[in-house]
Amino acid sequence: MSDFRDLVALLLRLGFRQRIRGDHHILWKDGLSEIINLQPRGSLAKPYQVRQVRSILARYALGLDDD
Repeated sequence: MSDFRDLVALLLRLGFRQRIRGDHHILWKDGLSEIINLQPRGSLAKPYQVRQVRSILARYALGLDDD
């Protein structure tokens, strides 16, 4: 499982914006049609949500530069 805070931090570094309502972290990025809605399970990210994020990152070829 993945740490929830790390997953959100990665998305923010990739330029996503975030709105929090209760335990729902809603993330979006200009130019993408998908909206990511994450909820933590304790301090961990839910496995299906990690798969959803990975799919979106792969589909749009989003990643951090290795500077």
